Amino acid sequence: MEVTVYILRCADGSYYTGLTKQAVEARVWEHNAGVYDGYTRKRRPVELVFTETYDRIVDAIARERQIKGWSRAKKEALIALDYERLPELARNREGGVKRPRGSTGSP
Repeated sequence: MEVTVYILRCADGSYYTGLTKQAVEARVWEHNAGVYDGYTRKRRPVELVFTETYDRIVDAIARERQIKGWSRAKKEALIALDYERLPELARNREGGVKRPRGSTGSP
């Protein structure tokens, strides 16, 4: 069974991350039709901007949760397929940007 993780750009410019076992086009139609009362219902129309497909639902759920925790800038890098930029956009637990550490060893 394939599971798709997807990102939608909403009419207000925000992003919605979700997953579906059905055809992603059908799920996007449901969002745009307002079938379910949720985040996207008041932010229509929505546009599909990113997808990833997984064979295992546990992997898709983990990826959805990961992306939902990301900053807007990091989501936009993913949407642009700018994978090299993702590590520099990672945040530490205090909410700041991670900085490279210097050497702790002696010369």
